[in-house]
Amino acid sequence: MTDTRDIEAAVFRRLLAHLDAHKEVQNIDLMNLAGFCRNCLAKWYAAEAAERGVEIDYDAAREHVYGMPYSEWKAKYQK
Repeated sequence: MTDTRDIEAAVFRRLLAHLDAHKEVQNIDLMNLAGFCRNCLAKWYAAEAAERGVEIDYDAAREHVYGMPYSEWKAKYQK
C-alpha cells in the first residue's frame, strides 16, 4: 500500500519540475493567479523542515525550489 506522503512528495517534485520547465512564468504571475510563488514554496519548505527539527535556511530552501541559487535564477530568468 502506498503511503499518501509518497504520493504528496512525488506531486511536489512534479510541481518543481513543472515550474523549472516553465521559467518564463514569473513569480508575480503566479502570485496574481494562484496566490503563491516559488518564494512561498521555499518559505513553506523551510517552515516544514523546522517543524520536523531539520534546520534548512531560506536560501537553501530557495535553492531547492529554484534548482539553483536564487541570484543565478534571478539573473537568468527574472524579467
